[in-house]
Amino acid sequence: MRLGLALGYWGRGPNPAHLELAQEAERLGYDSVWTAEAWGSDVFTPLTWIAAHTSRIKLGTAVAQMAARTPTATAMHALTLDHLSGGRMMLGLGLSGPQVVEGWYGRPFPSSPLTATREYVEVIRQVLRRGAPVELDGRFHPHPYRGADGTGLGRPLKPITHPLRADLPVLLGAEGPKNIAQTTRIADGWLPLYWSPTRLDVYEASLARAPEGFTVAPMVRAHVCADVAEGLLPVKAMLGFYIGGMGHAARNFHADLMARMGYEADARRIQALFGESRREEAVRAVPDAFADEISLVGPRERIAERLESWRKGPVTDLLVTSPDLTTLRVLAELNG
Repeated sequence: MRLGLALGYWGRGPNPAHLELAQEAERLGYDSVWTAEAWGSDVFTPLTWIAAHTSRIKLGTAVAQMAARTPTATAMHALTLDHLSGGRMMLGLGLSGPQVVEGWYGRPFPSSPLTATREYVEVIRQVLRRGAPVELDGRFHPHPYRGADGTGLGRPLKPITHPLRADLPVLLGAEGPKNIAQTTRIADGWLPLYWSPTRLDVYEASLARAPEGFTVAPMVRAHVCADVAEGLLPVKAMLGFYIGGMGHAARNFHADLMARMGYEADARRIQALFGESRREEAVRAVPDAFADEISLVGPRERIAERLESWRKGPVTDLLVTSPDLTTLRVLAELNG
């Protein structure tokens, strides 16, 4: 099982510790480092900065939001950074949800998310292969555009720049069972948001036809500390925000996932509290058991014991979100 470092997105401003964490992860033998975006900092610029200050570690987006860019624009970002980094780029994509897509990006959330995702990936694959001009008779991402509000003058194009790799890895941050199953057919890997090594049945059917070499790379909050309950507080804060605030009460993919993992009543209570602006109560309503099973928190010996369960399943890469260098070092030692 390979280790990766998941840095996430910025809060109020750049985190001055991120570059040091990335450089230490490379020194420790971590395989990859990942950035993210929501509605603030973008996903590619920090990754480019990290690329310029490292030499070996792979560079991933977890995730680049599809609504933020056309598929050709995303492909341009990926192929550019792949060249600049010497072939270290991995492109992780995510659809996000209606609240963000329509509220922040000002675009309609696709009526058929599976189709929209499939078309997006297909356009990117065509750009990277550069075998012919990009053409797709698509419902959401037609190339060239032939809509009634267009000029009708568009023509198929292929990138001027020759991509460094036609097989640049594409991964998807899917959550629903059908979306995960499609991911195994059209992508090189899957980026689970929550992963519980004790509930593999939640994902078993969706992953049943995953091809050999398929990447499964969940993110996990890790923190070496003496007090487990205290160490879980950031995990609960994250869950409270994602489940309560990252989506509408009627359509929240994160809450639905928590429900499928056996915590439906808790998920709905968190949503209700967050919707009433009772955010602190929403965070406290996150069960310690749920926060604990999707993270690696506590003394070194406890983390070592729990790490074994992550190795037994289909996980190929563990993307660690960690606030400190000590935790990164301990995980590197425990992972051998």
